[in-house]
Amino acid sequence: MAFFLRRRSLIRILLLVALALVIRLFVSPSSPASSVTSFYSTDSQEIRKQNVLDFVAGSDKPLDVHRHKFLQVRMGRDEREDLFTDIITDGVLDYWERFEKPYIVGRDTAHMDEQSVLSAIEQLLTLNGWVAALCPTLARPFMQNKAEDAYEDLARQDHLYYIGMVIHSADHFLVDQLAVIVQMTRRLGSSNLFVSMLDYDSSDSTETLTDLCEAVLTLLGVPFRIRRVPGMTEDPVAAYYPLEEAYTRNLVLEPLYELYAKRKIKFHRVVWLKGFTCPNDILETIKLSASNDAAMVCGMDWAEHNGFFIFSDRWRTRDINGDQFRQSKSTSITTSPVSSVPPRDAVGAVRYSQHLPFQVLCCESGTHVVDPAQSYYAGIRYRAGTDFHNASTPADAPVRDPEGKCQDSAQMWFCRDLWVWKARQGLHALEADGGADGGAGVHTHPIVRRAEDEEEIQQLSQDQEHSDNDNEDAKRQNEELSPRQGGKADADANVGSDYDASDLELADPPPVETVPDQVELNIPNSVFLPARIMVNPRCVTTYAGVKHTQLALDLFGPPDREEGDEEMKAKDVLDRWEGAPDTFVCQEQVRTGGRRAPKSQRRLSFSIHQELEESLS
Repeated sequence: MAFFLRRRSLIRILLLVALALVIRLFVSPSSPASSVTSFYSTDSQEIRKQNVLDFVAGSDKPLDVHRHKFLQVRMGRDEREDLFTDIITDGVLDYWERFEKPYIVGRDTAHMDEQSVLSAIEQLLTLNGWVAALCPTLARPFMQNKAEDAYEDLARQDHLYYIGMVIHSADHFLVDQLAVIVQMTRRLGSSNLFVSMLDYDSSDSTETLTDLCEAVLTLLGVPFRIRRVPGMTEDPVAAYYPLEEAYTRNLVLEPLYELYAKRKIKFHRVVWLKGFTCPNDILETIKLSASNDAAMVCGMDWAEHNGFFIFSDRWRTRDINGDQFRQSKSTSITTSPVSSVPPRDAVGAVRYSQHLPFQVLCCESGTHVVDPAQSYYAGIRYRAGTDFHNASTPADAPVRDPEGKCQDSAQMWFCRDLWVWKARQGLHALEADGGADGGAGVHTHPIVRRAEDEEEIQQLSQDQEHSDNDNEDAKRQNEELSPRQGGKADADANVGSDYDASDLELADPPPVETVPDQVELNIPNSVFLPARIMVNPRCVTTYAGVKHTQLALDLFGPPDREEGDEEMKAKDVLDRWEGAPDTFVCQEQVRTGGRRAPKSQRRLSFSIHQELEESLS
C-alpha cells in the first residue's frame, strides 16, 4: 500500500512539472523555435519577472547574462538604412563566409574558437583608454595608487553595483569611461555590475561609440541597457534644464527599479559616472560610502580655465552651512587652506586641506556614489521645480513669492529629499523607542556645540602637515601657466560636462538677502536625524583638455610624497554628523533656455519641519 502511495505522489509531482512547462510555453512570448529549457526570449527588451522555473533551475549569479538574455539590451538604435548600409553588410558577410564560418563547422575547431574569445577578453580587460591609462602615475595621498590589493575586499564582499551614465554629445571622454567600466569589471567581476547608459539627444559620434560599448560589454559578459532618446524639446530656448536632468536620470534608473520589482535584485551602491575619473578613485569612494553608511559620497569636479584649474559644478554643491562652494583654484590648498578652498564652513575647509572627506548639505561634483537603500529603494526620485517660465512664449514671467520653492537643479531637490527622508526615519525610530529623550532622532543644537567645533578645528589644524618646498614649487608652476591664446572657441568643447552649468566667474557670488525672522513656531533642522552626504576630495573628476598630471600635482603634491600613515587615513570615518542648515543659497533657473540659461541667487529658508508637515497634509 505504501508503495502505491509513493508512486502516486511521484506521478502527481511529474504532472505538476509538466503542466508548468506547458503553461510556460503558451504564456511566454518566446519564439516557437526556442527550446523548452530556454526560458526567456533573446529578443526581449523587458526584464522578465521571476517565476517558478527560476527557482527550480536557479543560478548563484542573479546577473548572469548567459542565462538571462534580457540583461543585455540596446534600445533606440537608429536602424534606418543609409548610403553605406549595403557596403557594410556585404563586408561583414564576406568576412564571415571566408574567415569565420569555415573554422567553426565542427567540434574539432571548438578549442580554437574558445581560445580566440578568451584572448579577446583578456585584451579587453587591459583596456585603459587614453587618459585613464595615466591614473596609476598620478599623485595621490595615502599611498592610494601604490596599494595593489587595497580594494580586493570589495570583490570578496560580492556586492552588486549599478553604474549610471547620462551622455549628451560626450564622445570626447566616452572611451575613457568605457575603460573605467572595464577596469571595475576586472576588479569586481562581470556578474556584479550592471551598466545603464542613456544617450540623450547627442549630435556627435556618441551613438557610434555606444556601439563600441555594446560590443565590449557583450563580449565581457557585463549586463547593460544602452538607450538613446530624443530631446524633450526641439527648441533649445524652450528647454528647462532641471527638468531634463530629472527626466534623464530617472530613465537611467529604470532597470534598477525593474530588477528589484521583477526579480528582487537589490544593488549595494549606484555609481554615477561622469567625466574622467580613475578606477581607484571610484573604488575608494565606494569604501568611504560603506564605512560611513553615507547616503551619497561625491568626488570633486575640476575644469581648466585660462590656463589654471578651478572647482566646477557649484550649481549642485552646498557646504554644511548651506553656502555655495568657492570656485577655488587647485593651488588654493597650498596658499591659504582655510580662507580660499572650495568649502566655506570651517570644519569642511580644514578637512579638505588634509585631503579628508567632509560633510555637506548637497553635492554632485562629478562622479558620485549613492546608497539606493537610503534613496531610490525608499521611493525618492529625481524631480524639478514646476514654476518656471517658458521663454519661447510671449507670456510675461510670473510674479514669484520671495519665499517660494527654489527652482534649482534636480540634484538639489534630490538632496533636500534625502534630508527629509532621513528625518522621517529618525522620527519613526524615536516613536519606536517610546519618544525617550536622546533617541535616534535627537541631536544637539549647533549653537551648543560651537566650542566643540572649535576644538575639532584646532585639532585638525595641528595634525595638518604640508611640505613648504613642495607648496612653493606647485605655486610657481601654476603661476607659470599662461592663459590660452588665440584660436576660435569650440562651442561644443564642454558639451557633456556640466561645467558649472553657467558662465564661469572666479569672483564669489554677490551678497544675498537674508531670510526675515519666522513668526510661526518651527523646529530647527539640527534636531532631526542628519542625512549623511559627504565629499571625497581625493576622487577627482575632470573633462576634456585638462592636464591631469599638473592637476594632481596642484592638489596632492609630488608623487613621492610620504603621506600614507594610517593615523590620517583613519579619519576618513566621520564620528559626528551635523544637522541641516536652516537656510541655504538658492541658485535657481526660473526660465527655460537650456543649461546656459540665466540663473539668480537668493538665500532661502530650509525647514525640514515644514517639509514633513507638507508631506502629511
